[in-house]
Formats: sequence, structure tokens, C-alpha cells
Amino acid sequence: MSSPVISAEKLSKRYFIGHNTADRHQTLRESLYGGSAKILQRTKDALRGRPIVATQTQEELWALRDVSFQIGEGEVVGVIGRNGAGKSTLLKILSRITEPTSGKVTIQGRIASLLEVGTGFHAELTGRENIYLNGAVLGMSRADITRRFDEIVAFAEIDRFLDTPVKRYSSGMYVRLAFAVAAHLEPDILIVDEVLAVGDAQFQKKCLGKMGEVASRQGRTVLFVSHQMSMISSLCERAILLHDGAVVFDGRAAEAIAQYYSGSANLPYDLDFTKQSKKVGDAFATLLSARIEDEQGRATGEVDIRRSFRVKMSYALHQSTAEPPFPNIHFYNSQGQLAFVGSMAHQQGALPGEYQAVCEIPANLLNADTYFIDLALTFPPKLHIAFHERSALSVLMTEAIDETLYESPRSGYSGVIPGTVRPRLDWKIDRVS
Repeated sequence: MSSPVISAEKLSKRYFIGHNTADRHQTLRESLYGGSAKILQRTKDALRGRPIVATQTQEELWALRDVSFQIGEGEVVGVIGRNGAGKSTLLKILSRITEPTSGKVTIQGRIASLLEVGTGFHAELTGRENIYLNGAVLGMSRADITRRFDEIVAFAEIDRFLDTPVKRYSSGMYVRLAFAVAAHLEPDILIVDEVLAVGDAQFQKKCLGKMGEVASRQGRTVLFVSHQMSMISSLCERAILLHDGAVVFDGRAAEAIAQYYSGSANLPYDLDFTKQSKKVGDAFATLLSARIEDEQGRATGEVDIRRSFRVKMSYALHQSTAEPPFPNIHFYNSQGQLAFVGSMAHQQGALPGEYQAVCEIPANLLNADTYFIDLALTFPPKLHIAFHERSALSVLMTEAIDETLYESPRSGYSGVIPGTVRPRLDWKIDRVS
């Protein structure tokens, strides 16, 4: 990793949440008569850090707990996690909006943060005035801002409203101008939160391209937070996964996304079951090994949705059977929904020996998600199950949003496409009148 521009050491942030435990609501009359007598006591309690209401209790909440990491110059790092994981708190500390309870952050260079709609804007000032205001906050000279002014306006596409107070801007216009200012005024570190979701698909694509340019061509650092994993996988090679205020994974973006979906640190795609302590199977058959392969035959846990891949399963039959056994695979998405079951019988009654079953999964079938694969072997006619290893394998299906945004089936839509599968179907449309 290049020299770190952001270093976080054991960052923690604590909040106190008040709870009112009163049994009933007071009437207005009771409040008026009783309130004056309690003002002095509540003032004393507030100054001493005690609950200011007699029936109020306080709950301690740690939004972050001992978070440590380093981010190098020119890195594009995603920060992901469920709601309440601590992402926004972390960004506010890095942006110097709030102070940590303990720990410290060392930052080298200027930071431009885009954490919410209208960050750093003055509602009464025009778009033009806010460009210069934001530039001044970032430490830019007026001459430097003027030099980049036309690029900012062209990128934001708000030239008609440049001299209109931003309080009259729509949320989309706010975001376009705020991102344009943050990206073009040459900050050393650009921090972007989920705010880009407010923009339309075309602008999101534009922003992704600009963030990639800022990092790759200009060597600047980008910290990007999003719940859209397609954006994270497209833009970031590294991601930090937060859970309950702690870092649970820091590494390749694809692996972080897989853990985000699964909640598991164990995401296997190439396994040898003979090395496990317990035998997987029974007297009829045992599972030997299994793996996921790409189109070149390499073991992999990550596949582009536009590419086919194979699931291989090796097993041993210990007895001759008159009826052919059925190797089968069960695909479940990250929400635990069954996507499909695939199965095929041996061509003839099976003799003892080792076998390998290979199932080809076609391109453009699965959605962008993490899938968990059950491996099973069943014998008819009474459907005896020799083994059924649940979530034995996993595969992360990804899509490059930069390449698919304007192709079918997205056609300009950048959000989540629902469904456990997403087959590309043949359509025909004729005009009938």
C-alpha cells in the first residue's frame, strides 16, 4: 500500500439515548403547575450530566468501537454495512464534523465531504456564490476556483440556475452541484456518502466515472459509502465492512460484499470434504469434493453475471443400485430464497466407484447477489438422501455497472433489480395498429 493519507487508531464513539419511563401523560394543567418547581433541579442535573427528567433513563450506545485502518494515497475504498453499522458516524469523524470519544485519526491533505444533500451550502446564496464559498472552505484561492469554474458548471448541468438561490434547487440539483464542486476543486481526499442515490442514472454514471478519474489519473483518495453493491464492486477494489460499530472485514471488495450479503466469514468455493473430521454421506454414498469453476476452468468465488460457470461435485458410490442416483444442487440467494434446483440422473444403474457431476450454469441467469449452494445425492424411488450438505459452496455474482448501465436489461436504471434470478429473455414487439 502507498503511504497512508488516513490512519484511524482504535476509534470509538459513544452516544447516550434518553428513555422516558413515565406511566402516563401529564395534562397541560399538571405540566404548568409542576414545571416551574422543577426548572432549577433540571438545570442542575443537566450541568452534572444526569437525566434531566425524573422518569428518564439513559442508554449507552457505542456507534463505533475500536475501529482501526489505514488508507493509502490514490486508493478507492468502499465502506459498507447494514443500517446502524456505524458508517455515517465514521465519515463524520473523518470529516471532522464530530469528535471521537476515544482513539485518534491522522489525515494528510485536504478533505472534501459529500455526506448529505446540500452539505456545505448556504441556502440563501446562489449556485455561483456557493461554488466560491465551498472552494474557500477547501482552502482554494479565488483564482484557482475561477480556473475550474466552467468545468464545475458544465458537470453539474445547472447553468440556467447558476444565479438562483440554492434553496430553490431540487434535491437532484443540490447533489449535482455539490458533487461537481467537491470533485473538481482538487481535494486530496474525497468522501462520498449514499447521497449519490438522489441523482438520476445518467448522473450516477457520470459521478462514478469522475471518481475513477480522480483516483486513477489524479492519484487522489476516494472513500465511498453505498448500499448498492454493484457500485461498490464497479468502483472499489478494497472495502471495509462494518457491523455493530466494528470492522469485521477489510480487504478485497468482492469478498467484503460476499460477507455483507451472507453475514459469514466462511465463503467456500473449492472444498475437499475428505479432509474434514466428519464424513459427509452414509453407507450408500459420500461427498468427496466440490468447486466452482469459471469458463477457463479456474476455481473462483466471483463470477460476472454475463459469464457462465460450472459447479463440480465428486462423490463415491459404495453399493450397486438398480435405480440411478440423482446428484442435485440447490441455489439460495442471500435472503435465503430458493432460486432453483438442478438435477440429473445417472444414465444407467450405478456401480460402486468415484463419480464427478458437472452442472453448467448459463450466463445471464442469476441476479447480482451472493448465492449459497446445497449439494445432495438422492436415490429413488423412496427418495433416500445419501447426503445433503447445506451451503456447501458460495458464489458472488457481480456486474460491472459502468458497462451495463445503458445495456439491456438496465437501460439507464442503476438501482437494485429484484428477483432471485434475472434471465435475459427473448422478446418480440410488433405494432398492431
